[in-house]
Amino acid sequence: MTSVLPLPIEGGCLCGAIRYSFAAQPISARACWCRTCQYVAAGSATVNIRFPSEAMTLKGVVRWHESKADSGNDMARGFCPECGTPMFSKAAQRPHIIVVRAGTLDDPKLIPPQATIWTSEAPGWAPIDRRLPAEPRQPAG
Repeated sequence: MTSVLPLPIEGGCLCGAIRYSFAAQPISARACWCRTCQYVAAGSATVNIRFPSEAMTLKGVVRWHESKADSGNDMARGFCPECGTPMFSKAAQRPHIIVVRAGTLDDPKLIPPQATIWTSEAPGWAPIDRRLPAEPRQPAG
């Protein structure tokens, strides 16, 4: 990320049972069209913001669903067990990073996507912003 955002960056689920706060700047923000994200986002892409995991403060209980991603990563996706809001994801291969769904930010306009990934999985009607860098699959690193 190039601009410095005011800290903390905060958000939560729809019902308010889960709240989070970050005391560090985001690493990056991307729109993802992988098939799993299409399930999570009811057919669209997810917009995901990557933060250093050690910078997060969490209040509430997150329920985690574990699976193997198309990238081969061992993923855990966190959601609110009360209202079902998809909130987080994390890869066992990158424990220093936690991914936050942009829609859960108190101000979702704060951090726009900088790239689009998994464009090879997007349906033909997908509104992909062609002004952003795009990757057909998971980028390296």
